[in-house]
Amino acid sequence: MTSSANLASAISTLLPKTKMYWRRSSSALLLFISAIFFHARITIDTIGRLLKSLVRRLDRLLGYIARHPLLDKAESIYREAERKTKHLQVTIKQSRVYHKAVVYAQLVRLDKPIGILLLLWPTLIALWVAAEGWPDTLVLIVFISGVILMRSAGCAINDYADRDIDNKVKRTRQRPLTSGKISEKEALMVFASLSLMAFALVLLMNELTIWMSLAGVILAASYPFMKRYHYLPQVHLGAAFGWAAPMAYTAQANELTTITWLIFLATVLWATAYDTMYAMVDYDDDIKIGVKSTAILFGNQDRLIIGIIQLLLILNLVLIGHRAELSGFYYLGVSAACLFAIYQQYLIKDRDRDNCFKAFLNNNWFGMVIFIGVLLDYQFADTI
Repeated sequence: MTSSANLASAISTLLPKTKMYWRRSSSALLLFISAIFFHARITIDTIGRLLKSLVRRLDRLLGYIARHPLLDKAESIYREAERKTKHLQVTIKQSRVYHKAVVYAQLVRLDKPIGILLLLWPTLIALWVAAEGWPDTLVLIVFISGVILMRSAGCAINDYADRDIDNKVKRTRQRPLTSGKISEKEALMVFASLSLMAFALVLLMNELTIWMSLAGVILAASYPFMKRYHYLPQVHLGAAFGWAAPMAYTAQANELTTITWLIFLATVLWATAYDTMYAMVDYDDDIKIGVKSTAILFGNQDRLIIGIIQLLLILNLVLIGHRAELSGFYYLGVSAACLFAIYQQYLIKDRDRDNCFKAFLNNNWFGMVIFIGVLLDYQFADTI
């Protein structure tokens, strides 16, 4: 009983004190919160005034800069330079030199680089295989430049050879020579100039490569005329394009090996396949004109024979990989090339002109993936 009385007395004494403490604490907390809000508002107002002042000063500065005489002068100089540049562009485009340069560029197909790429891939493959990795810088520069020059020279002599028949083919009627934009003499001069430039580059290589370059010029110069004499001009083109591969190999390795001729054979097979697709585009016109091609020779068996050539090409690529002791990356590239070959067969299945041309263009990817496989194989095969 005494304990209960004491507890009740303690509670009755503590309760008023607790209420008083709570009132005082609440008042103190409210004062503290009010003070925080008060100072926060003052701080925000101060920052706002500073920002407004800064914006006004910045606005005055920008206005001063915008109205400064130096800017007016700079704008005047820019306008004058722009006017002179446009006038110069118009003058250049209206000049005889510019028009000739454009026509010459069209003559050598610089606006259509697919031929350069189709010639470049086997050349690079031969260089990498010969060097078993990255080739000498000089050799690489010489052959990339040589590919561009000789493909361009080949286009010039091709247009000269076809000057009397290009106007009978819808696709070639507007070529510079047949349309009269340049003369026959000019086309021959372009061919000779480009060939001499390419030969000058070859003189930087070893003696074996120099002698081989003479055969290359003969092949390139004779190819355009072959469609008048036999039905295998595409094979002749393959030899002309393919000759760059053994030249590149000997320039790097200074020798001819079995691999050299396997790469050459692969290029001949490849060019025969893709140039037959190209010839399928002009099949009707070629029949009317009387020129010859593998597309005409193969007739209704063209797709089948192209497929057989592609199969032989793939087998040859596998043999090259075996001889050169290439491994996984290379065969991945060959596998990817197989897929592109199948896609090309799909495109030419109906012998539609546009699709046959797409199949021809698709061969750029075919050659590229094989080269990438070679490049990666020599670069990373030993590290994985």
